[in-house]
Amino acid sequence: MCHYCLEETTLTSSCPKCSQGKLGMFGVGTQKVEVEIGRLFPEQAIQRMDSDAMKTRDDYRESLGKLWSGETDILVGTQMIAKGLDVPDVTVVGVISADTAFHIPDFRSAERTFQMVTQVAGRAGRGPRGGTVYVQTLHSTHYSIAGAAGYDFAGFAQKELAMRRELGFPPFVHLVRIIGEAKDEKEVRKRMEETANDLKQAIPESEAAISGPSPTAIPRMRNHYRFHILLKCSKLPAVLEKLRARDWHKSTSVRVFIDVDPVSLL
Repeated sequence: MCHYCLEETTLTSSCPKCSQGKLGMFGVGTQKVEVEIGRLFPEQAIQRMDSDAMKTRDDYRESLGKLWSGETDILVGTQMIAKGLDVPDVTVVGVISADTAFHIPDFRSAERTFQMVTQVAGRAGRGPRGGTVYVQTLHSTHYSIAGAAGYDFAGFAQKELAMRRELGFPPFVHLVRIIGEAKDEKEVRKRMEETANDLKQAIPESEAAISGPSPTAIPRMRNHYRFHILLKCSKLPAVLEKLRARDWHKSTSVRVFIDVDPVSLL
């Protein structure tokens, strides 16, 4: 089951369209990591902590309680286990597939990679015994990975800001993201194309550079197709005034959202 669009399908051994070739399972999700850890360390008590295993608050409390009490020797999980855990007896932390975060099509992906690796690394060595952090990567020289490994925030920030200045991203401009979604893909595409054309007529390039529409990085969520338009604004107040003057509710089947300085572009 896809956790975004909620579509469910049966796994097949060959291509579902052409029926050719052989398909095999590949990946390093938390379940597979749990299995491999169990094979390598059969004597250790292992706990998995992710959205599939944790259904209620009590599940979280029970899992963390076992870690704090020492009943759990190895905790496997998603980024949720990196945040705010202060367990002095944790002496080893591993980050699996650290590259995944900076391949996400979002200008903040390198920043989030740096944050994630730094935050996870901070879970180890909080007690008197110290700790070791292992980071699995195919790009060990990438400035987000190298900066996090050396706790070099200043060096990372310098390179990240230079990239954003060159490409025209915050903090050097303001972003406005206009997202349209509907159950009918053709309908939402048409509405967003019309919106983009109208905006390009109403907003001069001196106020904003307009790109799109294009499918979002996650193009379908909960059975709704999603397209977005991105405005890089050098004069945000003037752009917002023009956006407020538009009728965004003329279609009942296409929902439109305006996100000023969005946290995510997914």
